[in-house]
Amino acid sequence: MSEFIDYGNYDFRSVRNSDFVDKSGLIEFTNRRIDSEKKFICISRPRRFGKSVAAKMLYAYYDRSSDSRELFRGLEIEKAKDYETHLNKYPTIYIDWNRFADIKSDVVVKEAQKWIVSDLKKSYPMMEEKESLNRALSEINDKTGDRFIMIIDEWDRLVRDVDIKVQTEYVDFLRSMFKSNAANKIFLLVYMTGILPIIKTETQSALNNFEEFSIIRPVWTAKYYGFTRGEVEVLCREHNMDIELMRHAYDGYVVGDEKSMFNPNSVMMALEDGRYDSHWTRTASFATIEQYIKIDADSVREKIISMLNGESVLVEVTSFRNDMKNVENSDDVLTLLVHLGYLSYDPETQSVRIPDSEVAGEFRLAIGSAGWGEVSQAIKDSLTLLDKTIKGDAEYVSNAFDTYRFAASSILKYNNENSMACAIKLAYYAAISFYKIYREMPAGKGFADMVFVPLKNSTRPAIVVELKYDKTAKAAIDQIKEKNYPESLKGVTNKILLVGINYDKAAGKHQVVIEAINN
Repeated sequence: MSEFIDYGNYDFRSVRNSDFVDKSGLIEFTNRRIDSEKKFICISRPRRFGKSVAAKMLYAYYDRSSDSRELFRGLEIEKAKDYETHLNKYPTIYIDWNRFADIKSDVVVKEAQKWIVSDLKKSYPMMEEKESLNRALSEINDKTGDRFIMIIDEWDRLVRDVDIKVQTEYVDFLRSMFKSNAANKIFLLVYMTGILPIIKTETQSALNNFEEFSIIRPVWTAKYYGFTRGEVEVLCREHNMDIELMRHAYDGYVVGDEKSMFNPNSVMMALEDGRYDSHWTRTASFATIEQYIKIDADSVREKIISMLNGESVLVEVTSFRNDMKNVENSDDVLTLLVHLGYLSYDPETQSVRIPDSEVAGEFRLAIGSAGWGEVSQAIKDSLTLLDKTIKGDAEYVSNAFDTYRFAASSILKYNNENSMACAIKLAYYAAISFYKIYREMPAGKGFADMVFVPLKNSTRPAIVVELKYDKTAKAAIDQIKEKNYPESLKGVTNKILLVGINYDKAAGKHQVVIEAINN
């Protein structure tokens, strides 16, 4: 059986036999590029955002050895005018660079070509070339007139983790394939996908004949990156899952004009498990990029802490060279985190933020082990702080805030209620897994400083926090009652904690009063 060409539509059949969100409109886009000046395409997207599903779908559609009509029945592409024109009409090559992961990096480019060429020989026995993929395809084209569609998955594996010599050899190989004089004759369409956009040499793409799309610059391809809210609502109804809990866990990516995109892999895992857990660590670990958050350390630290507080941070994305070897400053670090899926980039504001509670949890784990002194310790201890607050242990809470103030004051000017609120939100960082947290929430006769509204699946009480600076904690509790802040929680829960926090600047101490009420 062939491995890279003429091997059938089995991969996509498996996808269709699972929950499948129709993204087949992408095929209409690639069809328009066939045998045109824009036939070379690279669409990069973060891990867990459907790269391989899209690649398998394209292969099943174009592969000449398949009959995929049944697989595409009822999908969006079936309505396209040129649907039948291109369905299963072409010799199509599928290369997943992860297939060669067990080959030593210093010989992987050479050995991978031999492997693919050997497979091509099964479909083209007249071929004489044995080593070079470029020469083999040129020979086949000369002898048979066949022109190819090539689909490359994980195109960037050899530019992410290998040394510069291997990286250079690999990029030169791609250039020889796709920028040669014969490339237009050999290829009808080339579709590459991976995590990173095409690596830059100096200021331009190493393959500047490719039309590039990424999660930072998706243009009209945005709707094919993640799941839209409408798509997830349908899945939630089919699986009896709660859309609001799904949104809290996995929604928050901005992709071009799409302002509410869900992480597709996490949604699918939640549907399978029937739980809204963090699924990130099953497929990736923040520890793998811990080295990058130490680059331009002070700036990166300040910006990440701002995002932990729910803020957006401006970023310049154009300087990033699209590889993981040349990460030089905080802008490069944050841009890399966008491509990896840890941050969401909004092109309108040119800023980044943490997208959802699942990724927020990954940041909590990363910062906890990043060696950021008392900040790391405070975030590690945030779940304990939350539990002690719920138990009404005001002494523990006030002592914890006293300790944390020294860490927070190195980042935030601890001189007013606003900076206190930022520090305290960080101290309660673990609460994001169980609550929606609001700053300055309209409530009763005014605005509550902080309100923790429990998620539907949480048994924890709501928490209303009022902050005072050089006053008293009792005055904070009195204000909550006088202005009837708990009124806003009617119908949400009848279990409410009132938490008054005062910071005495002269003493450098916090006073905390915790009071439980029924709404």
